[in-house]
Amino acid sequence: MGSFAIQTQELTKHYGTTTAVNGLTVSVEAGSIFGLLGPNGSGKSTTVRMLCGLLPPSAGTATVNGMDIVGQRRAVRWWIGYMAQAFAMYGDLTAWENIEFYGRAYGLSSREVRLRASQMVERTGISRYLQTRTHKLSGGWQRRLALVCAVLHDPPVVFLDEPTAGIDPATRRDLWDLFVEMAQTGKTFFVTTHSLDEAERCSRLGYLDRGTLVAWGSPQEVRRAAVGLQPGRRWFAIATPDLIGVCGAAAGLSFVHRATIAGGAVRVTASDECTCSRLAEGLAGRVALADIVETEASLEDLFAETRP
Repeated sequence: MGSFAIQTQELTKHYGTTTAVNGLTVSVEAGSIFGLLGPNGSGKSTTVRMLCGLLPPSAGTATVNGMDIVGQRRAVRWWIGYMAQAFAMYGDLTAWENIEFYGRAYGLSSREVRLRASQMVERTGISRYLQTRTHKLSGGWQRRLALVCAVLHDPPVVFLDEPTAGIDPATRRDLWDLFVEMAQTGKTFFVTTHSLDEAERCSRLGYLDRGTLVAWGSPQEVRRAAVGLQPGRRWFAIATPDLIGVCGAAAGLSFVHRATIAGGAVRVTASDECTCSRLAEGLAGRVALADIVETEASLEDLFAETRP
């Protein structure tokens, strides 16, 4: 750690009068997992496409593995791995034929493809499906195959654009275990996501809202930034056997900004004058309560409260 695999300075992308990415400045350490967090339409995929040399920026600069994304875009593409948000394999080819195709596209010999693919094929568990046409694979197995192809040429930097979208929790956990293992060998991962539990597994995070970086740092630092983004607010968790009833009743209180069910409790964002006792008084006699505690702002709070 210590050297930067990715650096951006005021990176910007305009589409006509719309600004998709607005002055993004980040530095990503080599051998880390950087998560770009934000809701749909916040500019995450546009950022990745610029960093991969697929989309020219409107302004600003960026380097990937020391190479300029504009002046050296061909070199950038050669030395990165890219796993697109949409499945980009050839559906009429088998899993192994896709692996061979991607390997040869990166200049690997058949022998090199076999040697480099063997470990990842085994580690992802996809060896049993190598002769299956990819359009017949489930979403989870397609994602595993896409990861094998993305890292086959052993790139130092790998871009993953919402790599676990639409797959089951067990597969999501397995893939993230793989990302962590590979990062420990020195690979750098740049991951876009709107999954808050995935964000917690990143080394550092950036939170994009409408193309603008509104928070940056470790997951803990970004979580604390939620407080600064919503001044004059406090957060509470309510334990109750009646989650739906309590959530609805809390949302109707004048000093409550937001109430939602999360982690088996009702989570409440309220005005600064709210206390546990005032919240209990507001709900008294209407719903069954077990316990109310004040909590810190979470990534979920940051995610929800920065939206209109």
